[in-house]
Amino acid sequence: MHSQLVVSQFLRATSHDDSPSANRLPAPACRVASDPTLITFDLDGYLARIGWNGPREPTFATLAGVLRAHMTHIPFENLDVLLGRGIRIDSGSVYAKLVAAHRGGYCFEHGILLQSALSSLGFQPDVHTARVVLMRPRSEAALTHMFLTVRMDDQRYVLDPGFGGLAPLVPVPLAAARVCEGRDVHRLVNHGHEWVLETEVNGAWTPMWSSTLEPAEPVDFVMGNHFVSTFPISPFVTTLMLRAITPRGRVSVANRAMTRRHEGREEKRVIESRVELRAVLKEDFGFDLPQIERLHVPAVPEWN
Repeated sequence: MHSQLVVSQFLRATSHDDSPSANRLPAPACRVASDPTLITFDLDGYLARIGWNGPREPTFATLAGVLRAHMTHIPFENLDVLLGRGIRIDSGSVYAKLVAAHRGGYCFEHGILLQSALSSLGFQPDVHTARVVLMRPRSEAALTHMFLTVRMDDQRYVLDPGFGGLAPLVPVPLAAARVCEGRDVHRLVNHGHEWVLETEVNGAWTPMWSSTLEPAEPVDFVMGNHFVSTFPISPFVTTLMLRAITPRGRVSVANRAMTRRHEGREEKRVIESRVELRAVLKEDFGFDLPQIERLHVPAVPEWN
């Protein structure tokens, strides 16, 4: 995939706007645990990380509230891939990074973390793989995306915390014609043996991913994670992609292009240096990572 297409599609995927009322915590310096596999998921720590002080009973209100809090406090980012650190998706490593170190992550990390949280709250989430068809035809899209479903009150809901800018902030029921949340509009369309998650962009329905909704096994995510984080032309290996939902709007970064959208307004700027990128992370993404000043991004010649 050409880097220009990746940048264009990523910016397109952050075209909606949302402004959470919760304030983001100050940016801490990030530290990597000496052995994150020894860390276990802690529900209180997770809920503090996402700023959730609401009920813990396994109701729809809790499900929707936790999903929104998760997505408005934990950003989407692929920095560790570009830093050559690799991505570990065991529960302890994910908790150490996204909760303890106040970092963000991509779909597998978000999905594993939300799965642990919902299970601890008494839900019974299923996990699934999907083919991302936003940027390519289905025939060229491998099963490299992770999302969840939860059954309750005779309904099945899709939760997708790690898709990036186009991801719905609310659970999407299979049976609904459409779900509107602010400027976001989503629907699930059945195509025989598959379901397709679509969103409305500029008045047209745009497919995001397709899935059979068959429950996945942990090894499926291990394989997908390895592929997207190591394959030489994977967008996650070649391109910087960041997204945060902040009180000042939705912020996206694709390589050096930064866009902020808030209440229908759009501001664009070019990030001139990696020092400036580090400052953006501290201000809008809630963490500080000194190694960013030496970050290598294959799609940005100036940063190699």
